[in-house]
Amino acid sequence: EEWRNDMNEEIDSINYILTDADAGSGRGDNGENARAIGTWIRSVLHKITRYRAKHQHYLNEAATTLPPALPRDIVMNNVL
Repeated sequence: EEWRNDMNEEIDSINYILTDADAGSGRGDNGENARAIGTWIRSVLHKITRYRAKHQHYLNEAATTLPPALPRDIVMNNVL
């Protein structure tokens, strides 16, 4: 839930970022909006990558600790 809340806050933050950014002049100037969006996208992708790595770590940990805790017949018959 912590990860979900953090990602929701990060995703929602674009609304505040764009409110404060300058849209630019329209003559080849991308303005602050484009730079703000680029920075925001990098931030969201960084968090996704970090949370994905944490998730994979937890899966690997569960995969190594779960089989010894299961009844032998479940492990031997590849039920899981």
